[in-house]
Amino acid sequence: QLQLVESGGGLVQPGGSLRLSCAASGFTLDSYHIGWFRQAPGKEREGVSCISTSGSIVYKDFVKGRSTISRDNAKNTVYLEMNNLKPADTAIYFCAASSRLCPLHPLSDYDYWGQGTQVTVSS
Repeated sequence: QLQLVESGGGLVQPGGSLRLSCAASGFTLDSYHIGWFRQAPGKEREGVSCISTSGSIVYKDFVKGRSTISRDNAKNTVYLEMNNLKPADTAIYFCAASSRLCPLHPLSDYDYWGQGTQVTVSS
């Protein structure tokens, strides 16, 4: 019954913004490190950002300075806000929970995964 559900994806023009949500049911997110990952067609899944149980944050270079990851423990939700979106950001975005300290690899370090939300950046 442990479940993560992503939402907030959609179609956005280059330079636009989106806020992705990762909502948990069956467990509390504040007990886990939460990572965001993405996978474009034909490519491997890659890490984007992670927020630890203590609030420490890691961003990959390709989103650093234009993305913000945050927690709302009252809503049992983690967010990823992305600004200045680029066509290269087009991918399915996944959130995942880990007992480890914000690993962005390997993927096997994550215990729970959502089903993903599609982000498409196109003019």
